[in-house]
Amino acid sequence: MSDFKTINCSTVDGLTTLTLNQPPFNVLNIEMMTEINAALDLVLADTTVRLLLITGNGEKAFSAGVDVADHTADKVDRMIEVFHGIFRRLELVAVPVIAALNGVALGGGCELALGCDMIVAASNAKLGQPEIRLGVFPPIAAILLPRMLPPAKAYELLLGGANIDAIEAHRLGLVNKVIAKEDFANGSVEFVNQFLGLSRSALMYTKKAIRTAAGKPFNEALAAAESIYLQELMPTADASEGLNSFMEKRLPVWQHK
Repeated sequence: MSDFKTINCSTVDGLTTLTLNQPPFNVLNIEMMTEINAALDLVLADTTVRLLLITGNGEKAFSAGVDVADHTADKVDRMIEVFHGIFRRLELVAVPVIAALNGVALGGGCELALGCDMIVAASNAKLGQPEIRLGVFPPIAAILLPRMLPPAKAYELLLGGANIDAIEAHRLGLVNKVIAKEDFANGSVEFVNQFLGLSRSALMYTKKAIRTAAGKPFNEALAAAESIYLQELMPTADASEGLNSFMEKRLPVWQHK
């Protein structure tokens, strides 16, 4: 899509892959986070994107977190601005977002993974929020972890700062799939491909319905989902194509609109 110094970002057949490219630890400094924001702006403007995959370069780390040097008094305001800008943009991405953890995801790296819709992890991956041990706390994880885990477990991870391995993260429901380290590239592609063969509009409106309904009382949530289904999804070409292809016993030809 564009040339960056600290990340790679490209789109092929509807899949945008954003790779953190400062191995071995892919530390999130202000420069990298600024580039991630710019890449996400490109994704938001590209109507051909059907899925966003965020991963890291190397075998050790997805990301070991935000650069501690960027937490100093002269930089912390800018650091928070660009780091939290990533999540404000992720919240606007209409298509599925998957984090592929090729290694450890700690601190801000763990938060980046939590900000995605789904996570696949290599068997050697570890996740954790160690900020409490530095006398600070992770604002994004403080919001997201209690929504994703039983509250007591979220408190334990945030207040204790311990890491969990990929198997434990899968058991807790943070990770969708754990893939053997030696087969991570193929396994993550296989996971992604199940979504790439689907209609972009169906993916978008399903994700919108999930997010719109979240936290609402049932009848209010149902009314919102009904509105998205009837007013937004059903008028699309792909809704007609999907239903017609099923009745005609043929494979659908998606227009992604």
